[in-house]
Amino acid sequence: MTQVLVNDVVVASSDRCEQVEGNYYFPPDALHQDYFTPSSTHTTCPWKGQASYYNLVVGGQEIKDAAWYYPQTKEKAKHIEGYVAFYKNKVTIKA
Repeated sequence: MTQVLVNDVVVASSDRCEQVEGNYYFPPDALHQDYFTPSSTHTTCPWKGQASYYNLVVGGQEIKDAAWYYPQTKEKAKHIEGYVAFYKNKVTIKA
């Protein structure tokens, strides 16, 4: 089971993660939605597509753009479409 923690609070957990470029991508149903708020940030990856971001709010603390996902991926990244990855310097990932 792979988990994402913020200050010892589990914000996501799954045994169905996909690994891409050293990042764990969690299926959408692995997220504890109460901690996630949409961000207005977007970036583009040449082979995955346009990424959208989430902020995390845990214990009154907001972590901006802590997670990202690709709502619609390019063909080579279809296996992570909708899956969510996290910045390792903003959260703790236990695999």
